[in-house]
Amino acid sequence: MAVSRRKSSARKAAMRQRSFRLPATTLELLDARAAECGESGNALAQRLIEEGLRIERHPLIYFRSGAAGRRPALVGSRLDVWQVIETLRAEGGDVSATAEYFEIPEAKVRAGRSYYAEFPEEIDAWIARQHEVAERERERWERARQLLA
Repeated sequence: MAVSRRKSSARKAAMRQRSFRLPATTLELLDARAAECGESGNALAQRLIEEGLRIERHPLIYFRSGAAGRRPALVGSRLDVWQVIETLRAEGGDVSATAEYFEIPEAKVRAGRSYYAEFPEEIDAWIARQHEVAERERERWERARQLLA
């Protein structure tokens, strides 16, 4: 999951041991999925528990994988939370205008805002990465354009 490096480091420092008894079938599924993902069973279990707890708190949010990593998104749409927050800011915090722009219910915009209120560092890091990628692509395009001029 995409979490700022600072927050991730703090979380690792605060890790504690806890034992769980799980059915053999659950552990088999966990091990098989971990092998598919190329991560340890413990890392996958930690991610799934954390994401599951976040989904419990924010039921209109789910997590999806992509080239840039796992990120929170709005259920029933292709929108990432960072996109909703960036647009909400551009609209001066106007939930109705943001919902209209994306053609989604206002409840989904509020769900993204609620998630952001609890995990602002994570979403701000996604926004910063997107701006960095856009700037690199703009520079690449400009260099190519100049070479072909």
